[in-house]
This record gives sequence, structure tokens and C-alpha cells, in this order.
Amino acid sequence: QNPAGEKIRYYQALDAESEARFVAGKIQEHLRADPDLRAAVLYRTNSQSRVFEEAMRRAGLAYNIVGGFSFYERMEVRDIIAYLKLAMNPHDSIALQRVINTPARGIGKMTLDEIENRTRELGISHWDAISDLIADERRLSARASAALANFQRIVNRLAVKVEEILSTKPGGLSAEDEAEARIESSSPVSDLVKAAILDTGYENALKSENSDEAEGRLENLQELVNAAVDYDEQGAEGLRDFIDHSALVADTDQYKADVPVTLMTAHSAKGLEFPLVFLVGLEDGLFPHSRSLSDASDIEEERRLAYVAMTRAERYLYVTHAVKRRVYGEELASEPSQFLNEMPLELIEDVSRGRSWLSFARGSQPVARAADSVRYEYDNQYGEVGNEFTIEEHSSKPEGNKYTGKTYDSVESVQEFFRRRGLQMGSRPGASGPKSQGRKVTPTSEPRNPSPSSFVPGSYVRHSKYGRGLVLRREGSGEQTKVTVSFPGYGAKKLIEKYAGLEKD
Repeated sequence: QNPAGEKIRYYQALDAESEARFVAGKIQEHLRADPDLRAAVLYRTNSQSRVFEEAMRRAGLAYNIVGGFSFYERMEVRDIIAYLKLAMNPHDSIALQRVINTPARGIGKMTLDEIENRTRELGISHWDAISDLIADERRLSARASAALANFQRIVNRLAVKVEEILSTKPGGLSAEDEAEARIESSSPVSDLVKAAILDTGYENALKSENSDEAEGRLENLQELVNAAVDYDEQGAEGLRDFIDHSALVADTDQYKADVPVTLMTAHSAKGLEFPLVFLVGLEDGLFPHSRSLSDASDIEEERRLAYVAMTRAERYLYVTHAVKRRVYGEELASEPSQFLNEMPLELIEDVSRGRSWLSFARGSQPVARAADSVRYEYDNQYGEVGNEFTIEEHSSKPEGNKYTGKTYDSVESVQEFFRRRGLQMGSRPGASGPKSQGRKVTPTSEPRNPSPSSFVPGSYVRHSKYGRGLVLRREGSGEQTKVTVSFPGYGAKKLIEKYAGLEKD
């Protein structure tokens, strides 16, 4: 018979960065009480790992990533960084060889061998060898020459954007004004990262694969844009420092034995247990994932996965979400996961600073939307005055409150656990707006026929009820084409494009 367990601890963060700082701080707090304790941070998608990797490094906590590479070691991230290096210096042969045919652009082995031979024969860089081969029509076929010329055009276009950043050199200014000018000149770094993803054809190549793996890689690239935005906001020196930072982090992120922290996806955690577990990013569109929002069976599978993740905790379990989160560099309000709304409130202890979604749920209103949450006074309630984190910011004793009621110790009990509040699975009582998850969309008016090009991921649209939103993904074709749009205050909604009534904003 196990002793009475701890209550689930709930924390509402301002954003992804403060969520990660809270987790790192709590791990430090628990380790001070028990140095042998081992912790796991579980998230729905691999792209979420970056902010937690950064937070662990800043807190001096050694960690490993299970089931994948650290963020800056992932293939697609390294490829885009290589494009940035090449745009800064076309004679960087290591970067060039990495991306010359990534994504595939018709540059085959014979062409690559010709480049290598010309490099050795003339003692020149690979970039100059390419220029030489393009000029010498006898060495390559017209098709191969065209492919190389296209590659050079891509790099040259990026190089022009790099020059716009690097050539903004302040002159005749005071030290204070010069520092401010440097910070302002670094702001286009995230735009350059976006250009490297789009102009190289990398994004389109991944989209054409139409697979879960490719979508995960796209999410990593979107997170790379978020990383660039973070770097800009920290007042960094600009593009060079951003690239240097990514290289330094990649070099230090090696597997370590017997570390206190493990980062992994919820899928990777199956079969594992840890004394201390943080289940993070519990927001609609993230967990449950946006792919599942329109299908009841997919939502049920996501619910089971969430339950399995929670049962990885042997002693302490924290569940967290953020009020706002960046999507492709744009800051949007997030909607608390419907799974939070389905948890029995008597099992949860709120350790948030100030009023939270849970405080609404326990009050007269059965549930609060993010639209209510975003009215909080963030600076005062969350203590986010600066980027430095101290334990005292989020201090609460590890002992917490004991729960002596019924326990749930098998995956089979997931249905009962989430039904404890007497809710219909997937419902959101008290929330305004349509409960579209898992339901068919019935048109109430004549369908519109918007131009598909208007609703590409990353573009903004407007909805008569939800207002302005950012398109996250577009899938399917014809009348079954669906778009997933993130609406501030309402979260991510998956809509049938033909009947959604969306307009380009």
C-alpha cells in the first residue's frame, strides 16, 4: 500500500520562457530538499524543448534529451543555420557542402564531384568553383548549370539581406546612442531566419512530404524563428552572435551520465517513471495537438496520452500552461487545454502567482477563457520584472498538500479520471463560442469560395466571431480543405475552409 500522494500542482505562466524558468526553479528547489531526486519535463512536441534547454543551462542543471537530439543539433535547424553562415560568407565550404542540395534541387553526385575536382585543381573555394563551372559550359550539362546558378541566386538573395543588417553601422553617436542603434539594427535577424526557411524552398519541401515527421521538423523551424526573436529582445549583438550562440550550444549539448533532469516528449515517456514530473504546454492546439481538434477519436487518443504522461510521476506532478505563446515569431494568446478543464478540481493545488485560469474554474464561473486571463496584470502577478530567475519568485514548499482520496493507477481509468467533474468528454461548459472540437461543422449560410493563396500558414485572417487570427496549417484539398487558425482569446480552431467564412486580413 503506497502512502497518500501529493496533489497535482498547477501553474499558469505568462509565456513559454517564464514557464521554463518556473520549471527550472522548481527542480532546483526539489533538488535542494533531495539531491538524489530525478525529474522529467514532458511536452507534446519536440519543438518545445528549446526553451527548457535554455532554462536548464541558465540554471546550471545538467539534462539529457530522450528520443531525439537537442534543439540546435536537429538536422533542419543545422541546415538553416548553415544557410545563414553561407549568406554571411559564401566561401564557408563546410556550410556550402551541407546545404548545396538541401532541399533537393537537382544537383547530383556527378556535379558535386566536378565541384570538388575544380576546388582541388585550382585551389579555390567551393563557391568560386561553382562560379567557374557555370562559366565553363563544356564541363556541365545545361540542367546542372541551371541548378547551380539557382543555388547561387538563393544564397546571394540571403546575402543581400545579411548585408542590410551588418552594414547598419552607427557613426558619430554617443556610446549610449550607439548601443541603442546596434540593438535596433539586429531586429531583422528573425526576418532573415524566416527568409532562409522560405526562400531556400525548405518549408515547401517539408510541406510536400505531408507526414507527421515533416510537420515536427516544420515546428522546429518555427521555434528557430522564435529563438531569433528572443535573441533580438535580449539586445544581443545581432546575426553573428545568434549564429555563434547556436554553435556553442550544439557543441555543449552532449549526452551525460546520471543527470538530474530528463527532457522528452510525452510519447517517449511511455514505460518510464520519475519521482518528479512536469507536464508542460497544456494548451489547446498544443496538447491536444492542433491536428486532433476536429476529430473526436483523435482527441480521445490525445487524452490518453496526457493521462499516461501524468502517471509517469511517482511522487510529484506539476501541470503548466502559458497565457501567451509565440507562433512563428508572432505572440498570440493561448487557450488552456480542455484536459485541464476535465480534471477533478479537488486533486489540484494552484501554485500560480496571482489569479489564474484555475482560480476562475473554482469560482462562480465554471471555466475561464484565455480572453479573461489576458487581462491579468502580468508584471505584478508573475514577478516577471526581468529575465533573471530566482527561486523566491515561485517559492512553495515541496511537501505541498496530501491527497487522501481515490487514486488512479492504470491507463484504463483515464475515462473515469477525466469524467470526475461530470463533464462530457471534450466539452467546455461556460466557455463562450462554439464547441467545435470533435463535431462536424454545419454550414449556416452559403459557402464562400476564398482564394487558397489567402490562407497560407503564417498569414492573417479574420473571422466574424473569433476576430483576427494567424493561420497555423492548411491541409487537404477541394471541399475538404481544412485550416487551423490561432485566435487570441479562443485558442487554435480547425475549420473547414469552404464554410469557415474567413477573410484575408
